[in-house]
Amino acid sequence: MIQFIVHDEEDSVGVVVVEGVKAGQELTGWVMEQDKTIKTKVLNDIPIGHKFALAALKNNDTVIKYGVDIGRAVAMIKVGEHLHVHNVKTKRW
Repeated sequence: MIQFIVHDEEDSVGVVVVEGVKAGQELTGWVMEQDKTIKTKVLNDIPIGHKFALAALKNNDTVIKYGVDIGRAVAMIKVGEHLHVHNVKTKRW
């Protein structure tokens, strides 16, 4: 069962597409552009529609989702860690 999606293997985040993801759970994801599956363990509970890191991100690193720059990390983010307003900000202002 697919639990998260990624547009391209160059993306730095995956997006959860199921309810009830819990910390420590190993998820199966679909990389759409390359039509392949990947597995990743998450570090936090993650709500449906939210992002988690597929690669470690340093403060000020660009976050790529669906092949698009969606902002910058404002803290160190580990692989499998939840990404949201507490650790990612827009570059617009």
